[in-house]
Amino acid sequence: MNPQADITVNTLSSNGRTVIDNHCNLDVQAARVRGDLRVRGASTLTGSLTAGSTAVDSLHTTGTVSANTLSATNLNANAASVFNLTALGTITADTVIANTIRRPLAVPAATPDLQRQSDAYDTRVNSAYAEYQVPLPTHSTNGDEALYANKIGNYSKGLAHNGLGEVDLSSYAALITAVTTGQPSDFDAIPMGNAHAKLTNPQAGLAFDLEGADSWALFEQPPPALASQQRADETVELYWQALLRDVNFADYGTGTNTDSAGLSTLACTELSGLGAFNGPKVAGAVTPATLFRSSIPGSVGGPWGSQFMYLACPFGAVSVNQKMTTIDPVASQAASGLPTPDYMTNYSEWLNIENGAAPTHSLVFDGTARYVRNARDMAQYVHLDVLCQQFYQAMLILFTFCPFNVGNPYNTSTNQSGFGLFGNPHISGLLPEGCYRALCKQWFQKWFVHRCLRPEAYGGLVHNTLTGAATYPIHPDCLTSTAVATTFSKTGSYLLPQAYPEGSPYHPSYGSGHATVSGFACTILKAFFNGNTVIPSPVQPSADGTTLVPYVGPALTVTGELNKLAYNVATGRAMAGIHYRSDSDNSLLLGEAMAIAILRDQRATYNENFAGFTFQKFDGTTITV
Repeated sequence: MNPQADITVNTLSSNGRTVIDNHCNLDVQAARVRGDLRVRGASTLTGSLTAGSTAVDSLHTTGTVSANTLSATNLNANAASVFNLTALGTITADTVIANTIRRPLAVPAATPDLQRQSDAYDTRVNSAYAEYQVPLPTHSTNGDEALYANKIGNYSKGLAHNGLGEVDLSSYAALITAVTTGQPSDFDAIPMGNAHAKLTNPQAGLAFDLEGADSWALFEQPPPALASQQRADETVELYWQALLRDVNFADYGTGTNTDSAGLSTLACTELSGLGAFNGPKVAGAVTPATLFRSSIPGSVGGPWGSQFMYLACPFGAVSVNQKMTTIDPVASQAASGLPTPDYMTNYSEWLNIENGAAPTHSLVFDGTARYVRNARDMAQYVHLDVLCQQFYQAMLILFTFCPFNVGNPYNTSTNQSGFGLFGNPHISGLLPEGCYRALCKQWFQKWFVHRCLRPEAYGGLVHNTLTGAATYPIHPDCLTSTAVATTFSKTGSYLLPQAYPEGSPYHPSYGSGHATVSGFACTILKAFFNGNTVIPSPVQPSADGTTLVPYVGPALTVTGELNKLAYNVATGRAMAGIHYRSDSDNSLLLGEAMAIAILRDQRATYNENFAGFTFQKFDGTTITV
């Protein structure tokens, strides 16, 4: 066709190659060409264009452009879906989906600089497109928010509550409005129960990312429902962890020293009999060797604490021992006047803190620095930490003895070594930089999906049910628990004793930020280091925690001790009373998934011949990234 004036047709259909030598205007309602369409002029479509290959000087459509290859000087479309898109001018579209998008190069020939610019653009676009092609998961919940009109199954700390600790429904509705609209002004409008309280960064869950998977693209299975047996059994474990805070890990099962009352044996017995408790067991029973541990490879075996919490840590030329400032339980109890060294066991104090008031008690610190030896130490270890610091320290320790992962391309080089890539600066930069990304992914789950109540709030439901103040759907495993009854005999209430005077932070329980960061950081270190390496000269803390003594037993590997560290950090928050076991277990997996996504994105940017890092995941399977 070679028209000399403007042409208008309702439908353009062709089974072969179509060339329109139109130097005026082509106005087509819909075009379908089974072969190639070439328009040498300006084209306007009020419908959509489908062609095997399309080349136009200028195309404007309010519909959709679909082609295997599209070349245009100017493209203005509602949506462009193509395999390869080359635009020599401008692209204006609500949606552009393409395997590769090439921007204009210099005419008549591209310079190396412009080629690099184009390649850099393609690298980012290809990575984004790969993420775009992954189907979004369905973010299901445990159903509690819809089930209970009084919202007893959901997080509400810091909002206003009635005398039973049930949230003011208008305040909760304002929270739901904010997480639904995502508007900063709606978050600012959430009424709080006390001026002291500030919700922790809910808008982080809406942040976009330029590396790795988007927050909405990662899945975290729903937490146990409020009335479930699993939720009750997890909470029984928390009551036992509170009762055993001052019992050394090394004394579990001995009935002597700090465990002279035999509480650890009672804990093992009760947890073994709970039908929905999913902690590690031996022949179906919880034992002192598995108590408060995880089933991930390496967690059961050797001392309770990871070697990376005890070995000397070299910060450059400065060697730092890992003794910490821990809590003096006797002095803390004397200062508070409470019946135990724990907090929020008085109902009025508990209710005030749920309403957002500041705590009235303070921790009293031990004047002697000690290594982590019991649950109270572990809770404090993750109370004031900078997130991922434990893994940064582990990295510095690994630099002193551990070879890199066998996939490192510089392992076999005769004249090069890694540095900015595949060397120490690469790892030390990636580790903390990715942790904020992992937190944003978890904050989406916390605030915009699950909004799960904290253990201290569940303890309030237990207390009010057992005292007859109200009736709540708590599974009998918790209500009839030896741990709960023992707690009442010591504190005078059924509330879950907290290690921190303030209790939990002002964000939902599920999932755990510490566990997510641990899952991410642990996975990064397993990717860069040889996980089969045996830890040299392993140690464990002395009874008073002031020195280290040799550990004698089966060999401990880097992968096993990194996995153990991940769970130590995660369960330390549970030992404080602020997270459940499922918070830790599932959040480690979310962090792992985020790390794998970032490693995949980074792999596409390398110039080296790189076959990938091979390492063991938390479920025991092997992956190459």
